[in-house]
Amino acid sequence: MLRIFHKYLSLAISVQLLLWTISGIYFAFNKIELIRGEQYILEQENTEINFKEITTSLNAKNIGILRRLNELVLKVEEGSNIYYLDLKGNEITSLTANEAKQIVRKKTSLQPLEAVKIESLSKGSEFRGRNLPLFKISTASNEGVNVYVDAMSGEVVAIRSDSWRTWDFLWGTHIMDYAERENIDNFLLKIFSILALVSALSGIILFLSGLRRRNSR
Repeated sequence: MLRIFHKYLSLAISVQLLLWTISGIYFAFNKIELIRGEQYILEQENTEINFKEITTSLNAKNIGILRRLNELVLKVEEGSNIYYLDLKGNEITSLTANEAKQIVRKKTSLQPLEAVKIESLSKGSEFRGRNLPLFKISTASNEGVNVYVDAMSGEVVAIRSDSWRTWDFLWGTHIMDYAERENIDNFLLKIFSILALVSALSGIILFLSGLRRRNSR
């Protein structure tokens, strides 16, 4: 009875076990730094400036300074709110599409083609987890590279290539979240993990019981 149970249980979860193995091999043989596109980022000069008077007047705990093309801007974080100011403490406006492409030329080794502004979220998108608005800049590359630039700060917040898309797809199959590919606390993963454990334990029991029978002869 245990042998039949193990046989059909293993058959039921074999496809997912294969996907776990394939995705695990891909993860192991590909450097995450290259998947994230860090090889395209150019080294930037350090920015040093004294803005003590501005930061004390803003009454915010987390304030950073960023270079946005030829200007310096302040990134102010107050709780879950983020806003951007110039060095005089005035709010700045969003980058234009042309300025976003200039940033890609300046901060990466990629050649920008088209810039599209993104102002609404979409599930499972390449830019998920990033603050909006963003510019999506397509580039002249063999790997279909898209660069995502924060429309306010000018930061390059994500670089997405065909290698990343393969990684993302396999990650979705690995954690069994096929829609958004980021929820590792989903029901399917828990069930199949338990079934895989049961299959492994039943296989070990069958092996040991068979071994004892052979030794008793």
